[in-house]
Amino acid sequence: MKRESVSLELDKSIQKALDMLGKSLLENEIIQNYRQAEKRVNNHAGLAKLIDQIKVEQKNAVNFAHYGKPEAEKIAIKKADSLTTEFNEHPLVIHYRECLFEANELVQYITNSIETKVNNRLEEELSKNRTDGKNKER
Repeated sequence: MKRESVSLELDKSIQKALDMLGKSLLENEIIQNYRQAEKRVNNHAGLAKLIDQIKVEQKNAVNFAHYGKPEAEKIAIKKADSLTTEFNEHPLVIHYRECLFEANELVQYITNSIETKVNNRLEEELSKNRTDGKNKER
């Protein structure tokens, strides 16, 4: 029974730490920049229209392929590719991708740091347990 209460306390402390980390991330300038860039892209009418046009041309290409119209399919694919390039080269999309890259880098850094610390702590505990076990045997 005592072990379960320690485990629950540990879980609560871990949850509290995770909540604090999440809050800190949301307040981080890099994450805020990413979220603002994402919001701008999602709320931009011109980009939404481009996405819709890309989807239409992609559907057209699939339909033309299905009905055996290779020339019409090629034209639809070419239009879809052109629209996709226009979308990818839009300044808001470029900025969004840069912000996304920075946010991913931050999250990867934090994840790797946590992983390293946890692994080091586990190694210390295992080493300590091995040493304690050998001392008891003597």
